[in-house]
Amino acid sequence: MDLVKHTGGCHCGAVRFEVLSSPDLHVFQCNCSICTKKQNHHFIVPKNHFTLLQGSDYLITYTFNTHVAKHTFCKTCGVQSFYTPRSNPDGYGVAPHCLDPGTVRSVTVEKFCGEKWEESMQAHKSIRDMSKPEADAQLKNTQ
Repeated sequence: MDLVKHTGGCHCGAVRFEVLSSPDLHVFQCNCSICTKKQNHHFIVPKNHFTLLQGSDYLITYTFNTHVAKHTFCKTCGVQSFYTPRSNPDGYGVAPHCLDPGTVRSVTVEKFCGEKWEESMQAHKSIRDMSKPEADAQLKNTQ
């Protein structure tokens, strides 16, 4: 699968990152309590496909419940452009709307029932593998 380098960041520009991913994004729309409140839509990448370019001093982290998910946001503008999801603590959930224009070819949105998180994780066939380095090839095979 072809990977492209996407760049992006928060609203004020203090936080900037680059991420290697397909130009065809598989985005999750979760309805758990926090994702609903902040309208968190994200695609998952392996940790080694994500590079924080600047702004580590501007990041604040919020956790709750199991404290596995690390909801990071810019302390200046409040935008969460990426975070560490509970489903994939070995990767990142990246907000497609925080990417710079020009590298995304398509976006497929999959609803994820975060209100019934444990059941949804058990039923989902590939979400845990999406943060593995070979995830891009596996995702292509499931579409």
